[in-house]
This record gives sequence, C-alpha cells and structure tokens, in this order.
Amino acid sequence: MASLEWRDEYCTGIAGVDYEHQALIAQINAVLALIGQNGERRRVIDGLGDIYGAISAHFALEERMMERHDYAEYAEHKADHDRLLDEIQELTLDYESSDSLDRDAFTQRLADWFGNHFQTHDARLHRLAWLREHDHPSPSKLEKMIRHAKDRLRHRP
Repeated sequence: MASLEWRDEYCTGIAGVDYEHQALIAQINAVLALIGQNGERRRVIDGLGDIYGAISAHFALEERMMERHDYAEYAEHKADHDRLLDEIQELTLDYESSDSLDRDAFTQRLADWFGNHFQTHDARLHRLAWLREHDHPSPSKLEKMIRHAKDRLRHRP
C-alpha cells in the first residue's frame, strides 16, 4: 500500500515551513503504517488525533500570519484548511464507529489535498516576501496548540 511522499514541487523555499510539511507527512505515514499492520485500534485513533492536532496547529500559525499581514486570499486559504480538517475528523469518526479505515482511500484523499494545496494556496502564499519571517512558536506552545486541537476532535458534538 502507498504512503505519502514528499515531492520537490511541495517545497516552499522556506525551511521552517518545508520542515513542518515534511513532519506532517511523516506523521501521516506512521499512522498509515499502523493501519497497514492492523495496529491496535486505540493507537490508530490516537494517531489520527495527533495528525488532526498537528495540522490544526500548523494551520492556526499560518492563518494568524495571513491575518497579521492582511493577506488578500485569506478566506479562500482558510476554507481549504477547514475542508482538510473536516475530512480528517470524518475519517476519524468513521474509523471509531467501524473499526476499519480504507487506508488507500485515506492516503489518496490526503495526497490529493496536499498536492493541490501546496501547488495552489501555499505556492501563492509562500511567494510573499513577508512570509520569510515565518512564526516559529516555542515547542511548549506548539505542543499546547496540538493538545487543544486534539481535545476538540475528541470532544466534538
């Protein structure tokens, strides 16, 4: 079964952003490996929550930066972020209720989203000079943001 692969066209030219994107892909691949090995259900659910939390935190930082600089395409970019978070939440709910996850469909949905988002929204955003000063929160602040997002996923209505 396939995993997500980092591609050169995903590069933004901003080391911190590229690192975050690569780390997210590695995290997704770790959960895909668990699913492929019929890993313990609780670990898979926890891993999906970790993915949701990490992506939420990454998006929150990016969105705060866009707002601070009055980025003209903020609403469209944020809507794309929200779509991915909704998909991850839906996949997590489906897995929790069925004990199975279509790993290939999950991988394809994420690969399609990453490819499209990186090549459109992020490509436009990361060409802007002010983004070179990308926010890098402290590890403790980032961990707190991830935990908060993961808790939101677990305690959804």
